[in-house]
Amino acid sequence: MLLKKIILIISLIFICTFAWAGDVASFIDMGFSPDGKTYMFGQYGVLSHILKPWAELYVVDVPANNFVPNGKVSYTQDSPIKAGQDGSGVFYRLVANNSALTGRYNINFQNQGLPLYISRDENPSPDGETIDFRDFLSGNAYKAELIPYREGSGQNVRSWFYINLESRTQSGQIKNYTIGNPQIKRQKIETYNISRVLIDPRGESIIFIIEMKRVSDSGYDIRYMVEVQRL
Repeated sequence: MLLKKIILIISLIFICTFAWAGDVASFIDMGFSPDGKTYMFGQYGVLSHILKPWAELYVVDVPANNFVPNGKVSYTQDSPIKAGQDGSGVFYRLVANNSALTGRYNINFQNQGLPLYISRDENPSPDGETIDFRDFLSGNAYKAELIPYREGSGQNVRSWFYINLESRTQSGQIKNYTIGNPQIKRQKIETYNISRVLIDPRGESIIFIIEMKRVSDSGYDIRYMVEVQRL
């Protein structure tokens, strides 16, 4: 009986792994410039089908909600990862090799965003979502609605989205924002979900960390992007 239970557990693990069969990135908040107008983030992981670690860095112009010129760098290691490693070593190497990029935009690694929202939903809806959260320092309350669109399926899927954001002050003043560019259709992205929401230490910019489910040859990969808004 015990042997049957062990075989069943191993089979379930194998089935779940095969059903996902992609790689999941780790998101890194790398901080803002002192004026809050530039934001840097990174992500890293291991390519599941070839076991090679990879890492990426991005520098964002916050007022423009776009990357700065030459603000995207990436690296994939030629050799497979060693047992017990998670790809973070490649990320640290990429950061060290691009110190000029962080220096050029005056990124302070200790000037990280303050979390306003962290998703706990393990099975987010593919059809959009609405979240409510609050900045307890300023007292401002927020309501964000992510509205996605999708066309095609499988390897031919394309998708895009935008976010409607409502900000309400303690005195009742309301401001509305539309965040994102629905004109950008992303190849092979199946769904978008709000993973986290950050605000810069000055309380002037809000950062939406978006989890993307990407179709791959072996299943689905998880990658991250950000949408930013000056308040």
